[in-house]
Amino acid sequence: MRSTALVAFVAVACLAAVAHGGNFYKDTEMTWGQGRGKVVDGGRGLDLTLDRTSGSGFQSKSEYLFGKIDMQIKLVPGNSAGTVTTFYLSSQGPTHDEIDFEFLGNVSGEPYTLHTNVFTGGQGQREQQFRLWFDPTKDFHTYSVVWNPQHVIFAVDGTPIRDFKNHEARGVGFPRTQPMRLYASLWNADDWATQGGRVKADWTQAPFVASFRGFSADACVWANGKQQCPVGTMAAAATGGRRGGPGSWWNQQLSDMSYRRMRWVQRKFMIYNYCTDAKRFPQGVPAECKLR
Repeated sequence: MRSTALVAFVAVACLAAVAHGGNFYKDTEMTWGQGRGKVVDGGRGLDLTLDRTSGSGFQSKSEYLFGKIDMQIKLVPGNSAGTVTTFYLSSQGPTHDEIDFEFLGNVSGEPYTLHTNVFTGGQGQREQQFRLWFDPTKDFHTYSVVWNPQHVIFAVDGTPIRDFKNHEARGVGFPRTQPMRLYASLWNADDWATQGGRVKADWTQAPFVASFRGFSADACVWANGKQQCPVGTMAAAATGGRRGGPGSWWNQQLSDMSYRRMRWVQRKFMIYNYCTDAKRFPQGVPAECKLR
């Protein structure tokens, strides 16, 4: 775990320009799959493939400590039962931090499950799950994480679906000191992913393909023990941020309208919330569930 003094260091050290993502050749590298992951369209896209032998995955070349990360994804179409497509940020080690988007496949005609989670200091168990209000296999949709010193905001096509707030003052962990790399993968999880593992992958439909494009990281990059943030980040932080301007994510929080949109999504499309699972937490739900 890095020193908690790191955030104070950020305020005076984040001065260098950092390029956004956008080219998968330049900004990512394959990590597994033996050729099943391929950059396409001159670097503007990347396809991950899953067959009976193996899935595939990639990671960002850079590590980040705060930022706004966007990815456009088109999920496995048709009978995707047993497959899981992931897009997440994670540090390394037994006390790692992690911010997760996971997409659990389903039988043809049934909706995907969007699974979100936040790990701090190696502890997760903060799952919220949703049904999407569109077919995520027909076209690309944008999945975003805004990660700043006070909030982790999950969004789909610009609509916030979850806001994990910094309640460190109340004893709740928050991912604030560990740089994280972006990861994405497509893999076989038919022992649990679809109806608790009752529905298995139909390998006659393989290879399964999930497609990625539009990777953007308006973020502070951690390299060689130092942090570099996009030009304007600290100016935005000092002034409270400008809507849509460079670094505006640093102080981003939900406006009243955004909060209402998030609550609408949660009322209509949330299918699991750890904060309401009394059976799982018979001694009482985690502390953050009682805080606003």
